[in-house]
Amino acid sequence: MAEGENGNFWLGVVVGWVIMVIVDLVVPVVGPLAGGFAAGYIARGGAWNGGKAGALAGILGGVIVAILILIGATAFLGGVGFLAGFFVGTLLVVGVFLYLGILAFIGGAIAGAMRD
Repeated sequence: MAEGENGNFWLGVVVGWVIMVIVDLVVPVVGPLAGGFAAGYIARGGAWNGGKAGALAGILGGVIVAILILIGATAFLGGVGFLAGFFVGTLLVVGVFLYLGILAFIGGAIAGAMRD
């Protein structure tokens, strides 16, 4: 990452995440690719930097989903729900990291390569 591109990188991650969430509601597999593409295009810096921005957008989505599951399980079931939510959230984070992270990395790498 170059000195002046720091703001673009994180802006790309956030915008990519938002696009990923919106598109993923309609077309599940295209959502991470589109979000990663947007993140990589905004982040600039070549295929590697675009891929990193896309992957971070995907990981951000996975973390937020796990937090929402933990909060929801705790609210409905109390302490037992917290333990169940923590277990399910942990397993889900691993799966979502792989699913969203890899697809978003691919989309970001394509956009980063196209942008340079």
